Formats: sequence, C-alpha cells, structure tokens
Amino acid sequence: MPERDEKPADRPARRRSLAGMIGPGLLLAATGVGAGDLATGSFVGGLLGTAVLWAVVVGAAMKFVVTEGLARWQIATGETLIEGVAARVGRWALWLFLPYLLLWSFFVGSALMSATGATLHAMVPVFAEARTGKIMFGAIASLVGLVLVWFGGYRLFENVMRVCIGVMFSTVILTAILLWPGTGAVLEGLFVPRIPDVGGEGVTWTLALIGGVGGTLTVLCYGYWLREEGRDTPEDLALCRMDLLTGYAMTAIFGIAMVIIGSSVTIEGSGAQLLVTLSERLDDVMGPAGKWLFLAGTFGAVFSSLLGVWQCVPYLFADSWALLTGTRGESTKIDTDSRPYRAFLVAITIVPMVGLFWRFRDVQMFYAVIGAWLFPVLALTLLIFNGRRGWVGAQFANRPVTVVALCVVLAFFSYLGLRPYLG
Repeated sequence: MPERDEKPADRPARRRSLAGMIGPGLLLAATGVGAGDLATGSFVGGLLGTAVLWAVVVGAAMKFVVTEGLARWQIATGETLIEGVAARVGRWALWLFLPYLLLWSFFVGSALMSATGATLHAMVPVFAEARTGKIMFGAIASLVGLVLVWFGGYRLFENVMRVCIGVMFSTVILTAILLWPGTGAVLEGLFVPRIPDVGGEGVTWTLALIGGVGGTLTVLCYGYWLREEGRDTPEDLALCRMDLLTGYAMTAIFGIAMVIIGSSVTIEGSGAQLLVTLSERLDDVMGPAGKWLFLAGTFGAVFSSLLGVWQCVPYLFADSWALLTGTRGESTKIDTDSRPYRAFLVAITIVPMVGLFWRFRDVQMFYAVIGAWLFPVLALTLLIFNGRRGWVGAQFANRPVTVVALCVVLAFFSYLGLRPYLG
C-alpha cells in the first residue's frame, strides 16, 4: 500500500516544486469541471457563438473570490469553514448542512456516473444499446474510483488526477485550436461583453454559463487538500492565491475551449448524449482523429471530476459527523481510514447508481438547482466571518474590493437560484 502521509521535513521541498505549489488548485479545477460544464459550454457555444466568452471569465473569477475567502479563513484561524460554523453559529447549522450534502452527493454522483458511462460507451461500444452501455460503464467507473481512493491515499489520487488533467486540457484545447473561429472573433467575445438575443433565450443561457463554470460544493474541499499539503502558516496565503489563480485560469481556458468547439460544430441534444453527438460531428468535420481526440479529453474531464468528488466529499461528511458527535480528537486532518470517511465513500459509490436508470437531463437539472443554493450562503458567510477582525485578524480581514466582489457573488447567485421561481 502506498504511503499516505509525508514527513514534515519533506514538505518544504514539495512546496518548492511546481506540483506542490499548484497541486490543490489543479485538483479543484479538475474536480469542478464535469459533464455539466462540458455540456453547457458546448450548447451555449452552438446557440450564442463566441460572443459570450467573457461570461466564462466572469464565472471563473466569481468562484476564485469565494475559494480565496475560504483559504484566507482557514489560514487565519486554523479551522475549516465547517469547523468555524460549528464553533460560531452552532451545531444546528451542521444538521441543516448534512441533508443538503446527502442530496447533492446523490445527484452529482448520478450525473458523473452517467457522463462517464456514456463517454466510455462512445469509445468502446461493446453493448448493443447506448443506455445499457451507460449503466454498465458508469457503475464500473464508480467502483474503479472507490478502489483508487480506498487503497491509494491522497498521493495516488493526486497523481491519477494529474494524468487526467493533462489529457483533458491538452486534447480539448487542441480540438478548439483546430476549430479556431478566428483571433478577432475570440478577442471580441472576451473583451466586448454582449448577449445575443436568440429568441429571448440569450440571457438565460449566459447566466447558466456564468453559474456553471467550476464546481459548487467541491470548493469547500479545497481546505482539506491544503491540510494534506501542510499549508497552515500566514506565509502560505500567497501560495494559495497563486495556486487558485492557476486552477481557475485553467478552468476558464477549458470553458472557453468548449464554447469555441460548440460554436464551430452544429449539434443537437442535451446532457451526456450531447457530448457523444458532438464527438460524432467532429468525426465528420475533422475525421476520426478529431472524434477520438475529443472523446479522450471528455473522458479525462468527467472521470477526474468523479474521482475528485469520491475523494473529497467524504471529508465534508467525516468532518461534520465528528463535530456533531464530539469525536473530533486532537488531529486537525481528517483520517481517510476512519469509519465515517469510508462509509460515505462507499455510499457515494453505490447509492447514486440508481440515477443511472434515469435521464441524464433530469439528474443534471436537479443538481444544477441544488448547487445554485450553496453559493449565496458561502458568500454571505465569508462576508460575515472574514469581516470580523477579532476572528481573523487585520491581515486576513476582507478588504473593500473583496467586500464588493463577495456582494456581487451573493447577488448573482441569489438571483440565479430564485430566477426559476420569479418567472
């Protein structure tokens, strides 16, 4: 079995390496970019073209603001945000969080299994029906994720994710370059914000693109990866910011590439099947190499997201459970061999398999709605917690520009969450 932890003396050398400096940010990027981002980016690109590339950058910037606030809180206090909420708001807040975590995990787990299964069936069509291929391959991918996390520890997880990230970014970006719509069109889409009307649907899909960039609940996992890397001193904040800038820059580049691909190829469909349809259209436009290039990148994206969720979300459950039951102990790190962590890992591997028998579109819709509820709460919490100098100190307190940015995030995601109910 691989060694799970590093000696403290090994950490300075690792921090000086590129992998050690930007590792958690890349993990966050790979985990946050899933089937929803791929499908939404390609669909919006086909509908609105490159005019809304600016929306991808705005979405990534919003996620950066929130995650940087989480890192600032943890480095200032030594507590994850969940620990901070339990200590300063009360454990009752965790009793509200746990049902949300279970609901989110079910729908996200189902969506990731479905997307991975559909992609693998497109690559290896050994089953007569696509639905059967999606179910079988999705279940197998989920079990493979369980084995890698259970036996591999954090370092194996990080190394496998690094391979997936390399495949995912290089292939999708290369596909976008081969379908390049022109530098002028891309620069205009990035720096001249506008929203095509398209029968009144332009605003709706632009908002979906902004809100869909990067992850939702997975941003809370960044703090646990910081602990795995041993980042716990004030001097580590600058490293965290560089790490997050790298991760969200890659997320934005990936999203821009998907919009470009979608704008260059005419496609129809939705969800995971849209990605398969897109690969078939690329076969017509670019030949078999284009199809396989895109499928390889798609698999890298969806499986890395599945593996990231399987590894990091049990942290959230184990942390919440320990705080609620009073079994936290003296260690600040979550023990990945503990019963709560492993029980939740098994649960997220098996229970969401029920969703493989449902339409991907329905599962995707539910988890998109559930994900939209979280960010207003995170933004408001960070406005209050990081605004209290008595809690975080003057060095880590919110600056005026941060307050404005968090207010924008709060307003935008509140509107996004309430929009369906406002007609």
